[in-house]
Amino acid sequence: MAEKRGKRRWKYIIGLIGILLIGFVLYFNLVTRIQPPTELDPHQMGYERTQSGQGFFIDGENWFKQNEFGLWELYITGSPLDLGVKNGLLTSELVRAQEDAFVNQIRSMIPSQSYLRFLKYFLAWFNKDLDNHIKQEYLLEIYGVSAFASEDYGFIGPRYDRILNYHAAHDIGHALQNLNLVECTAFGIWDERTADSSLLIGRNFDFYVGDEFAVNKIVSFVRPESGYKFASIGWAGMIGVVSGMNEKGLSITLNSAKSDIPFGARTPVSIIAREILQYASTIDEAMEIASARESFVSESFLIGSAIDHKTVVIEKSTEQTVLFDPDTNFIVLANHFQSDALVNIPLNRENMNNLTSVYRHERVKELLQAEPVIDHFDAADILRNRKGKAGKDIGNGNELAINQLIAHHAIIFEPEKLRFWVSTAPWQLGPFLCYDLNEVFAYIEMETETYNKALEIPADPFLNEQEYGNFLEFRLLAQQIGESTKTATPLPEAGEIFRDLIKFNPEYYHTYALIGRYYQEMEDHEAAMKYFNLALSKEISSNTEKDNIRQWLEECRNP
Repeated sequence: MAEKRGKRRWKYIIGLIGILLIGFVLYFNLVTRIQPPTELDPHQMGYERTQSGQGFFIDGENWFKQNEFGLWELYITGSPLDLGVKNGLLTSELVRAQEDAFVNQIRSMIPSQSYLRFLKYFLAWFNKDLDNHIKQEYLLEIYGVSAFASEDYGFIGPRYDRILNYHAAHDIGHALQNLNLVECTAFGIWDERTADSSLLIGRNFDFYVGDEFAVNKIVSFVRPESGYKFASIGWAGMIGVVSGMNEKGLSITLNSAKSDIPFGARTPVSIIAREILQYASTIDEAMEIASARESFVSESFLIGSAIDHKTVVIEKSTEQTVLFDPDTNFIVLANHFQSDALVNIPLNRENMNNLTSVYRHERVKELLQAEPVIDHFDAADILRNRKGKAGKDIGNGNELAINQLIAHHAIIFEPEKLRFWVSTAPWQLGPFLCYDLNEVFAYIEMETETYNKALEIPADPFLNEQEYGNFLEFRLLAQQIGESTKTATPLPEAGEIFRDLIKFNPEYYHTYALIGRYYQEMEDHEAAMKYFNLALSKEISSNTEKDNIRQWLEECRNP
């Protein structure tokens, strides 16, 4: 009898646990479900896409085409929902391809399926109120785009939920792990520093989520129903802004800063930048918008203003929004705060002490001071510069360089002339194409070239040099060594591979750190120590990286 009662008791306990689990799942799904902003079906709004040629799609006066350099160009008009639907309809193949690239990169970074599942549920809970922090017009636009997203990722979430959450992906990844996915460099100059005293702004968007993610870049020209017409460069499925300029000559770019971990949803920084670009014509108006929004992460917004004839930085921590105006004729921005109010907060000071951001900041100042007057050709040269301070060879791909050979794009603005140049692949090495907002928004003919060919900045000569080919070979070998180290699989002909790796990038510390890590994994500690010491003799990108190499060296000394 006692045994039967014991069995019944366990049945009751198991049943109760089951009921609680079912209840939790139902509750979780209820509170994390994000309701679409409208009941309208984007597929029934009457828009139709026609193809006018290879890589050329049209919907009424809206169009999407790929130019001869591989850049995609998008022109859309209308209400928020119209903008989203037209965007998604015209770029539908790229919206799907971009999600494929993003998910593939996440899987390569986080190969554990159990951790990916945990991350999915964590983000669903973390972002359950995300839509409460984004204006209705942008929710409608995101909803319109999401109707054309892939159906292959239902296991992650509904299409609208996914596209909405992707707008916060950079913020969350940056905040949770302070991932070095974004290490941007920017500058602005004006008055006697430029040939005609007008504003000139340059920036590298060093955002790396794998090579596949950066293949299809889109230059978007947007005529919204309200606010100012604007242009931005990004990728399919993204309505936020990372680099852009509006018809009033107000430009904006984003540079990340070290952040506290947020404890709930806030406004993604790319959406804050979009609102500024669409509704601000002056620095004061940009500051008012930035101050009214709470952000996920710390961020610097480089604002160029034709009306104000200067460039400033809006520094935004998770608690404060501060205007940094150096009151000079130039400004430099990397990934740390510079204002009196934020420069000495612990996280910022920690970031500055870690070397990378301050080093790039000082290198830009060095290059700006080397030329008394700078034009857009000089700006491109600065953005393409691969050397360390004083022109030192620090190896190709070093994070201390202005050009780290990972850029999603580089851009140069002349706000007072309403024109800008966008780099073409690879990275910022291909020709920079010039777009004139006056010409584009005067409604340029679909079949004609959107960019001004006469103002093109030629490709970097580096592309035709042996050193460039060596760097491409270096990347392939580095990937091969990294995978071998990760799986503890010995490399056939390892010695020959390592000789080639060193030959292709001899001044890069990471060359030797890679070989050292391989030997450490293979338990050849003497060889590992040799290469770790060689790595430490080079210009290392950060104190964190230097500490890692020293730790590995110590582990080899005391295995």
